[in-house]
Amino acid sequence: MPRPLRSKIQGITHHVYSRCIEKKALLLSHNAASMLEQVIIDTQEKYDFDLTAYQIMDNHFHFIIKTKKGEASISRIMQYIKARFAERYNSQHNRTGPFWNERFKDQVIEFSDNQVVYLIWLICYLAYNPVVKGLVKDPRDWRWSSFNFYMDPDYKSRVKVVVHEYLFILGGDTFEERRKQMLYYEDMYRKRRGILF
Repeated sequence: MPRPLRSKIQGITHHVYSRCIEKKALLLSHNAASMLEQVIIDTQEKYDFDLTAYQIMDNHFHFIIKTKKGEASISRIMQYIKARFAERYNSQHNRTGPFWNERFKDQVIEFSDNQVVYLIWLICYLAYNPVVKGLVKDPRDWRWSSFNFYMDPDYKSRVKVVVHEYLFILGGDTFEERRKQMLYYEDMYRKRRGILF
């Protein structure tokens, strides 16, 4: 079966994710996760796009990226991130061969029925990955995430995160308004998934 074609529309929001080779927990170390963050930073310097959220897990990552019209495509951005990281990781660990299990998966948020709710639900889904896997009890405690960007007014993200326009549509003109909305949806997400603190 042929691979599905990527959307070439510019200026749309992608939920992209990819796993390590053989689903191994190669990103679990502080050094590997930090290296992936640095590659994201390098990519942000090379290409113009908005990163709304990211989550680095033990054996995979999730990004929410909005491309810009006339700028790099999601394929080019992801190719750069995955290739640069694999080169650096293999060099540092004296290994050869592929690092990633497959080409990245991609879901376009604008193709959903309710883009605003889907985006917030997705941010919660990403944040609760380490909770579901039993790595932490509270998503705010996971170091390799952008969730605290939306929850803590004093949080300083190493990686540049941009508030998506959909969060303003929801009525989030200030940090506190956005945080209130996020807390509401986080509570709904936890109840639906049966996650109790």
